[in-house]
Amino acid sequence: MSPEELDVPVTGGTLRVCRWPGGTGPTVLAAHGITANAMSWAPVAESLAGRATLVAADLRGRARSAALPGPYGLAQHADDLVTVLDHLGLDRAPVVGHSMGAFVAAVAALRHPDRVSSVLLVDGGVTLQVPEGADIDEVLAAVIGPAMRRLQMTFDSERTYLDFWRKHPALSADWSPAVRDYALRDLVGEPPALHSSCSLEAVRRDATDTLLDEQTTTAVHRIPCPATFLWCERGILDEPQGLYDEVRLQVAGLDHGRVTVEKVPDVNHYTVLLSARGASRVADHIARMT
Repeated sequence: MSPEELDVPVTGGTLRVCRWPGGTGPTVLAAHGITANAMSWAPVAESLAGRATLVAADLRGRARSAALPGPYGLAQHADDLVTVLDHLGLDRAPVVGHSMGAFVAAVAALRHPDRVSSVLLVDGGVTLQVPEGADIDEVLAAVIGPAMRRLQMTFDSERTYLDFWRKHPALSADWSPAVRDYALRDLVGEPPALHSSCSLEAVRRDATDTLLDEQTTTAVHRIPCPATFLWCERGILDEPQGLYDEVRLQVAGLDHGRVTVEKVPDVNHYTVLLSARGASRVADHIARMT
């Protein structure tokens, strides 16, 4: 199911937005991960099957919003999402975010409490433990691995680029046309120097906010609306240890009384959105938000 694509005027230019119509269903905003793009939400939109209209932006500095200048940072992404609401003529909407996008959702709820009715945080939004004084590039390389290396690589052809993605340990077993479309949306340039659209400046600034800025890392504890947190059984490289587990959530101080918490089994950080089984679980939660 191909989305309708919109250009939304924002500070510094236009933000590209994908919209998957949901008939008479309500509209939900979605925010993607740090090196991802709007098409990461396509399998979720398909699983929604008309129960809601899903609207996902290519966040500033990525894919078809790559030309948008800074300032970057999660507060700017949150403000851009509210500008999307204005463009669509909506007073309020639920917001769902994945990975870094979950932190964006939490920040949006804090900055714009009158515009965000509820949030769904998908394998992100809760503090990740980072050593004090850590170099942000080293942290990114350690945490997101191949995704960070991709930003500094060139590819001689589309096929070579897709082969790189097919070897990703989190995606190789779940390769599909949806994963292919998601990967290709990030590819820009001309052979033999094809490359990722992601702005390294944007990624570094957003990572600093996500991992090191106290206002962002503690936002989940102050969300002023109903909130649900989904965490994946497996990690970014499909390793048995995910980004979160019960012990890590306890260390992070997540209040289960304020935030509904649910483990999503048999998925990793990517396939929670990009596989049919993961997308179905997330879509069911989105349908309940509305």
